[in-house]
Amino acid sequence: MNPNLSRLQPYPFERLKQLFAGVTPNPNYRPISLGIGEPRHATPKLVTDALTANLAGLASYPATAGEPALREAAAGWLQRRYGVSVNPATQVLPVNGSREALFALTQTVVDSSRPGATVLCPNPFYQIYEGATLLAGAQPYYVPSDPKRNFAVDWDSVPAEVWARTQMIFTCSPGNPTGAVMPLDEWKKLFELSDRYGFVIASDECYSEIYFRDEPPLGGLEAAVKLGRSDFKNLIALTSLSKRSNVPGMRSGFVAGDAALIKPFLLYRTYHGGAMSTVVQAASIAAWNDELHVIENRNLYREKFARVTPLLSAVLDVALPDAAFYLWAGVKGSDTDFARDLLALYNVTVLPGSYLAREAHGFNPGAGRIRMALVAETAECVEAAERIVQFVQSRT
Repeated sequence: MNPNLSRLQPYPFERLKQLFAGVTPNPNYRPISLGIGEPRHATPKLVTDALTANLAGLASYPATAGEPALREAAAGWLQRRYGVSVNPATQVLPVNGSREALFALTQTVVDSSRPGATVLCPNPFYQIYEGATLLAGAQPYYVPSDPKRNFAVDWDSVPAEVWARTQMIFTCSPGNPTGAVMPLDEWKKLFELSDRYGFVIASDECYSEIYFRDEPPLGGLEAAVKLGRSDFKNLIALTSLSKRSNVPGMRSGFVAGDAALIKPFLLYRTYHGGAMSTVVQAASIAAWNDELHVIENRNLYREKFARVTPLLSAVLDVALPDAAFYLWAGVKGSDTDFARDLLALYNVTVLPGSYLAREAHGFNPGAGRIRMALVAETAECVEAAERIVQFVQSRT
């Protein structure tokens, strides 16, 4: 067996299941889950129509590089969304969702034969970053987020000797679970460090289209162009249709960036079996080429957060995030006790923040916080918020 499998940590939802073992939720309330970040708005009809119209594609093997029309649709979206020009043939590659791509890219980039191979990830973080790092034979280094700076990652805390052995870093903007967006100055810092030490930047941008202010979040490729780096050296941006278009089950996204990285990534994926069905490709083209359903989806989240955030901010340390569909709230006392007691008394599920982070440098930056995914319909999220208010008030 691969010995690195033994290094993997339980997934947050497995830990949540263990936390709730033996808990009997209050039967006077119907269950409401804010625990899993799975979009639950309706899938756009244009996507389902494209799927059913192209079922004949099931009869043939797809190419790993994808159809030219899909790569062109992705490139067109990057141009419209960010004002960024890429070569569809060499700088874009379709992937089966960002999670699969994050894992595969790490296996492509990391050279575990080099002593001390290290990958940096924000803390808290999306757990695939850690798992991909461990299975690539590298060591994760957890960089804490600073709540005093809108949960910006404290890259300045990383020692020079760690940067020297770093082969790759993960960024997540808008962030999971914090919803924080990286500003241009932070990108400038990372690009300069990448030039100095030679590491690859994997920019996870799957929440980029759910935002609450007029100006859309800055993307990694966009930041590179603004800073005169139009070759996207050592930068790969990863995005997905799951949140943007409410199709998590379709497993569709793409990566774009440095052509010198896309080429070996395509080679890896060819052997890995990472080709996207032509049926899914056809539906993806329809989704990337339409913005109306994205605007409607974003408006649903804006309405939901406008109603829920004021309710919860009255009793918890929480504010409207920059983007994404999570509320990252501070609670008094133990985050695990809060989650367990809330389920028992009010039948609402939230995720303890400590499960989304690691104890590193003497503390767990997720401790004392909870993540709430506002993915259900507005009325259900409002009801959950009202129950949480009652729960907090009853505790105090």
